[in-house]
Amino acid sequence: MHQELVERRRWISERRFLHALNYCMVLPGPEAQQLATYIGWLMHKTRGGIVAGGLFVLPSLFILIALSWIYMAFGHVGAVAGILYGIKPAVTAIVIFAAYRIGSRALKNAALWSIAAAAFIAIFAAKVPFPYIVIAAGIVGYIGGRVAPDKFATGGGHGGDGKHYGAAIIDDHTPTPGHARFTWPRLIRVCVAGLALWGGAMGLLIAFYGWEATLTQMGWFFTKAALLTFGGAYAVLPYVYQGGVEQYQWLTATQMIDGLALGETTPGPLIMVVAFVGFVGGWAREIFGPESLFLGGAVAAVVVTYFTFLPSFVFILLGAPLVETTHGQLKFTAPLTGITAAVVGVILNLAVFFAYHILWPDGLGGRFEWASALIGVAAFIALFRFKVGIIPLIAVSGALGLLYSLAA
Repeated sequence: MHQELVERRRWISERRFLHALNYCMVLPGPEAQQLATYIGWLMHKTRGGIVAGGLFVLPSLFILIALSWIYMAFGHVGAVAGILYGIKPAVTAIVIFAAYRIGSRALKNAALWSIAAAAFIAIFAAKVPFPYIVIAAGIVGYIGGRVAPDKFATGGGHGGDGKHYGAAIIDDHTPTPGHARFTWPRLIRVCVAGLALWGGAMGLLIAFYGWEATLTQMGWFFTKAALLTFGGAYAVLPYVYQGGVEQYQWLTATQMIDGLALGETTPGPLIMVVAFVGFVGGWAREIFGPESLFLGGAVAAVVVTYFTFLPSFVFILLGAPLVETTHGQLKFTAPLTGITAAVVGVILNLAVFFAYHILWPDGLGGRFEWASALIGVAAFIALFRFKVGIIPLIAVSGALGLLYSLAA
């Protein structure tokens, strides 16, 4: 996005781009989609934000619905199973590498390392729900920012390198457009519209299916998930796992890993893996009957996507005018620093979870998958040492898994 919008198209200046990104960083939700919404809104009002943010999501939703159908209908076919066999350890390597990348940037001192370690122990050993970890880390960060500001001043924002690429449509000193200025009537309208869109959809689900129905519970659960995705998709996946696999049992642990593998292979934000969770849950629960499995899965995927991304649009349309009143540095980085440190521990727990289920599919007393271990180690080396891209890595790993399954 930076290369296209700042460097090539010159729609927005470097400083204004980073200012918008800093705001998106402190919001729950997928920051790239929110940034697209923000810039679309800044350039072309509300309709621009809806178009930019919506088209950031829709292609991957359609692709994931198709892939989820193939997975559920043909997932046990030898070739498909073999490809997934190779992709899953590569996904584990990707998650470990994500923990390393975030940790290397975020954990700059012993205090932040301690938060990361505490978060890992809390979710791995004590099974503390993810929302409580986020809240506790934010509180610790807030207090730490006051008590020891030097320890909590290292995270939360993205810095620029001071490069200038020429005049932009929205330049450093371009006056804030009229539609982007804060007004109380506009704030109230956005609040009312957001609540109406959420409450109306939830009300329809309750009216047609009842509170305990699968679609209603998905809408409620993924609304909560949307408000807790600090740190990106990898951070919210443990929460989705706790809810989707353990609490509601919409899908199995193996299916969750497979879903992340499919999410890694598709364009769009990785958080779109929630559409896979919805599809599998709708299919498995047969919400429209055994004769309409695809319809049930597709509708559930759409419902989940709607409730996951609706808050992101509301946050941008609600808060962006306030952000546009000043182009100075945001002042909320200390709580975000604490949350980001905790996210490292949470992501590491996710990697341990994946590795366990992939390497010991029958439990610790069962067989050890040496082929999966070798593919996973090779994938991590390829990421860490040779900086291989995600898509080539997934493609090669899938091919290796297919070859192994054919030879076995």
